[in-house]
Amino acid sequence: MKGLTGVCVPVCTVFDDTGTKVDEPRYLAHVDRMLESGVDIILPCGGTGEFAYLSTPEKRRLVEITGKHIQGRAAMVAQTSGIYLEDTLSATRHAIDHGADAVMVLPPYFEGPDERGVISHYEAVAKASSAPVMVYNIPVHSGFDVTPALFAKLLEVDGIEYIKDSTGDLIRIQELLQTGGKIFNGGDPITYPALVAGCVGCVWGSVNFLPDEAVALFKMVKEGDLNAAANLWEKLISSQLFVWSHVYNAAVKAAASYRGFDLGHCRAPVLPLDSGELKELHATLSDLP
Repeated sequence: MKGLTGVCVPVCTVFDDTGTKVDEPRYLAHVDRMLESGVDIILPCGGTGEFAYLSTPEKRRLVEITGKHIQGRAAMVAQTSGIYLEDTLSATRHAIDHGADAVMVLPPYFEGPDERGVISHYEAVAKASSAPVMVYNIPVHSGFDVTPALFAKLLEVDGIEYIKDSTGDLIRIQELLQTGGKIFNGGDPITYPALVAGCVGCVWGSVNFLPDEAVALFKMVKEGDLNAAANLWEKLISSQLFVWSHVYNAAVKAAASYRGFDLGHCRAPVLPLDSGELKELHATLSDLP
């Protein structure tokens, strides 16, 4: 497999109207819409896929149907994190068996280990995985920060090649780039400058409602057309600041609905945006076609 690069969409999980079941036909239709726009990587069971609100059988099923459905039309990265090691290893093996080109893994969360334990965790995952490992750093939710210094240590582990950094900190991104690892930006409001700085790609939840624009932005930056990229980014930044400062998944699904994507609502207890928030969100999207 060639190295991962480009636009990675942590694809939203679509539930039925009751929120009790995954609506597989609507989910796969949304995956198709992402592929039609030319996204490079599909990521099931990510944060934007509400993995924390999915049962283990649901997560396994989503990985299975996603891998089977995309059939090589894009790469697939599966998010296989678990609080304890064996859970992570089991999910990782399952994902690879069903077509994952890489796995994305959080440090163990909720009263998790110290740095030594985190390194041990990633060493075990990398040893068990025949596919590359992408470290997933989102300390606001995991409670543990994979610093540039720690990531440099993890790069010494065979099989660890990538990091998705969701701090939303451009200084952090530039520090990570200095490690020589392959950096994916995960902070929506800094996507454009992070790509210009040298990230190989972005794991970008807003792609669920901006697939055409995301692919165009990445292509412009890659080809060095920074004036066009800056002009496009100017149209996108308001919505990116909005989703980043509100309940993220609810905001992404509301934006998707406004733009004609059939994703429904989040699973309880995450509630839809209120009327005032929706009005504000819609205003940020008014400059887009």
